Amino acid sequence: MTRPLDGITVVTLEHAIAAPFCTRQLADLGARVIKIERPGSGDFARAYDERVKGLASHFVWTNRSKESLTLDVKHAQARLVLDALLERADVLVQNLAPGAAARLGLSFEALHARHPRLIVCDISGYGDDPANPGPYRDKKAYDLLIQSESGFLSITGTPDDPAKAGCSIADIAAGMYAYSNILAALIQRGRTGQGSHIDVSMLESMVEWMNFPLYYAFDGAAPPPRAGAAHATIFPYGPFPAGDGKHVMLGLQNEREWLAFCSGVLQRPELASDERFASNSRRVANRQALREVIGEVFGALTAEQLIDRLDQAQIANAHINDMHDVWAHPQLQARGRWAEVGSPAGPLPALLPPGRVDAWDPRMDAVPALGQHSDAILAELGWNDSAIGALRRDGAI
Repeated sequence: MTRPLDGITVVTLEHAIAAPFCTRQLADLGARVIKIERPGSGDFARAYDERVKGLASHFVWTNRSKESLTLDVKHAQARLVLDALLERADVLVQNLAPGAAARLGLSFEALHARHPRLIVCDISGYGDDPANPGPYRDKKAYDLLIQSESGFLSITGTPDDPAKAGCSIADIAAGMYAYSNILAALIQRGRTGQGSHIDVSMLESMVEWMNFPLYYAFDGAAPPPRAGAAHATIFPYGPFPAGDGKHVMLGLQNEREWLAFCSGVLQRPELASDERFASNSRRVANRQALREVIGEVFGALTAEQLIDRLDQAQIANAHINDMHDVWAHPQLQARGRWAEVGSPAGPLPALLPPGRVDAWDPRMDAVPALGQHSDAILAELGWNDSAIGALRRDGAI
C-alpha cells in the first residue's frame, strides 16, 4: 500500500515538541524522517520524565517512525555528513535557537543555490526571518510563555485566576502549521520544481487560534471573560454537578434546544417562557439564577441518569473524563483507534493518526533509541566502518 509521502526524505534538527510533532505527522504519511540528535544526550525531551516504561511521555508521543542519527553539528566533520544528507533530502526542518541554523550555514538562502528543490522549514517562537526579525525574535519562547503572549491566558481560567491549557497547545499549533505548510510546499514544488522557505512562528500560530476572542473584543469592546470550564458567552454551557458528586458537561446552542432542555431534562416546561431566560443573552445575564434552578434538578440525579435525560432530549453532553477514562474510551475502542508501536522499552500502545483514509494505512513504526540508526545512515551515505569508528572516537557522532 503506497502512502502519500513514500520516497520523501526529511532531515530534522529538532528538540522538544513543535518540530518533532510536525515531523511525526510527515512520518505517519510515509516520509523517511532522519532525526539529528546531540551525541550522548539527544533531544532534551528524552529526559522530561520516565512515565512510559522509563521513556519520556513527550518523546514517545512525537517521535515514532523516525531514524535517530547522533551528530555534533558544530564538529568539523559534521558538515560533510549534513551535506551528504541534504543532497538526498526533500525537506529540512529545524527549531534551533533563532539564528543558530544560519550560523551553521543551514539557512534557506545558504542552501537554495546548491539544493534548489530543498524545502526549508524554520520553527521558532516569534519568527526567524532575518529581513524582518521584529523586537521579539531572540526572546526565549516556551509553550506557556506563548500562551501568555498570545492572550490565551487572558480568556482561560476563572474570574480570579488565569489558567494555561493542560497540554502544549502553542507547540501543537506551530507544529501543525509547519506540517500543513510543508505539504503545500511539496505540492508547489511538484508544479515549479523549486523548493521554498517556510517560517513558522509559535506566536502567530496561537494568535490565529485566538481570532474569535480578538474579533469579540474588536474596536475596544470588552473581551470574553474567564469562565472556567463554562462557556463565556453561552448559557447553560459547561460543567454541572450531579447528585452523586460527578459532573456532566452539557451545551445548548439555540432556542429549540432550550425548549427541549426545559421540558425533557429539567421537566419544568414553564421555564421556557420565563422572561429572565427567554434568550441566550438573558440567560447569560441571569446565569446565577438559572444555575440555581438547574442545580436543584440535577442534585436529585446521578451523572448517568442525567446523561440519559440529556440524550433523550437530544441535548449535547459529555462525560468529564480523566486520562484513565480516555485510555479505555468505548468510542476509541469500538473504532479500533489504538495500534501498537515498538520502542527501546518494548511494545507501546499508540493512537492512530486522526483521519481514516481508505487508500493507505499510516506508518506506525518504533520510537528510536538515541543514535540507533547512526551507523546504518552513515554507511548508506558512503562512510565505511573505519570512518564511522573515527567519527565516534572524535565525538562527531
